[in-house]
Amino acid sequence: MSEAVKTAFYDYHIQAGAKMVEFAGFCMPIQYSGITDEHLAVRTNVGLFDLSHMGEFEVSGPDALAFLQRTTTNNVADLQVGQIQYSCMTMEHGGIVDDLLVYRMGPQEYLLVVNASNIAKDFAWLQSHLAGNVRLVDQSPATSLLAVQGPKAEEMMRQVTSFDLGAMPYYTWARAEIGGVKVLFSRTGYTGEDGFELYIPPPDTDRLWRVLTEAGKKFGMKLIGLGARDSLRLEMKMALYGNDIDDTTTPVEAGLSWIVHFDKEFIGKPVLEKQRDEKPVRRLVCLELEGKAFPRHGYTITDGAKPIGQVTSGTFSPSLQKAIAMGYVPRDLSKVGSTVRVAIRGKEFPAVVVKPPFYKHGSHK
Repeated sequence: MSEAVKTAFYDYHIQAGAKMVEFAGFCMPIQYSGITDEHLAVRTNVGLFDLSHMGEFEVSGPDALAFLQRTTTNNVADLQVGQIQYSCMTMEHGGIVDDLLVYRMGPQEYLLVVNASNIAKDFAWLQSHLAGNVRLVDQSPATSLLAVQGPKAEEMMRQVTSFDLGAMPYYTWARAEIGGVKVLFSRTGYTGEDGFELYIPPPDTDRLWRVLTEAGKKFGMKLIGLGARDSLRLEMKMALYGNDIDDTTTPVEAGLSWIVHFDKEFIGKPVLEKQRDEKPVRRLVCLELEGKAFPRHGYTITDGAKPIGQVTSGTFSPSLQKAIAMGYVPRDLSKVGSTVRVAIRGKEFPAVVVKPPFYKHGSHK
């Protein structure tokens, strides 16, 4: 782990007794008090995440909008300054380069937030498609990111800012003083709960950590590792790049057609349009398993006689107290109510396709 990048909050994680792991080249906390404990804290109360491994790119210039319209699937022209959009980038063959958030920062300025494991790849891919008067800058090394998530996130954040959080819609951003530090923050998250993500410049990381953890004491706020982040997003059927989506899967197969705007030109559009019209051969589905199973990435899905797909993500859901998984299955077995089996350690467990998300009581606005 000596070569892994330490975030600005590394010492705080060690002090808190975190179990550290290498993830996407970063030294990150996988858990503190335990994954189930942390997971349920976010579902019922509030938790603090270090997400400084994520990537941030600035895109600006007179041709920035045209560039992003070409390189991302959603309609960037719909964004007003202050709004955020979930989107993805696709290759010529329709495979997903990455999923990302697009922030409109100004008339000709945007911020892209990309997955940690894809920072170098995404930046190179975007560079290879640069056209016109566009400036692309990787701000990842100069940006730390903390997330406050849970049904009590707004109430907790009110202790540290006078900004009117109640008037801030989901998927919008603002600049305001938080604990005396001017930061960019957004009402976004990867948990299904209400919450905020704070982008912090290097000089202010220590102060923000202390301000947030001090304010959180009143609420019993817990520190949350990547383990609970994964189980929280899985309960919401939020895709994880490298597991549920990658360059061999398309947004149409992955149930992400809602972030594909077919009324514009973008890289990969002809393939995706054809797949949409002809219907994909396979689809990403949500599965609930019977019995005390623990499905994991890579486990085989069968129809009872032969392999038909693989589990892309799986866990024992802390909120639902049952085994859940996502995976690709043939289209004729992708309808809600369809039954399949998941092979786990030599035994096949019955599973049923259910309507997403698994967890239906999230507090996000």
